[in-house]
Formats: sequence, C-alpha cells, structure tokens
Amino acid sequence: MSQSQTTIPALLTDKVAIVTGSSRGLGAQIAQQMAAAGASVCVNYLNSKKAAETVVANIKAAGGQAFAYQGDVTNL
Repeated sequence: MSQSQTTIPALLTDKVAIVTGSSRGLGAQIAQQMAAAGASVCVNYLNSKKAAETVVANIKAAGGQAFAYQGDVTNL
C-alpha cells in the first residue's frame, strides 16, 4: 500500500502528538481526533489545568492515551 493509500489511523498509531492550546476549543477537538486516530496525545495548556484534565479524561474514556502538560510555547 502506498503512503497516499494509507489511512490516517495507520499513520498515527504508535505516534505522539503534541497539540498546543488543546485545553479548549479547536485545539481540544484536534487532540481528541488525533487520539481517535491512534496517537498518544500531549494536551498542552497555559492556564487551564482543569480544562486540560477534562480533555485528557475524555480521550482516556474513549480508549485513547493522553496526558496534560503546562507550557508556554509562544517564544520557542
């Protein structure tokens, strides 16, 4: 199977995704979709620890792997 024929879940299995700003909104949705596609997800947040932990709990409840990590990535 060529890479263009490979499904997204196959591409993300055994991969780690770091999703910045993923404690809410679009970032949270991206983190959840990446987890659903097989990635282990780092839910990055700046101030919203409780919200990030909720995203992690939702991912784990759906059978995925995730953890929350606080960090400012604005000046990397």
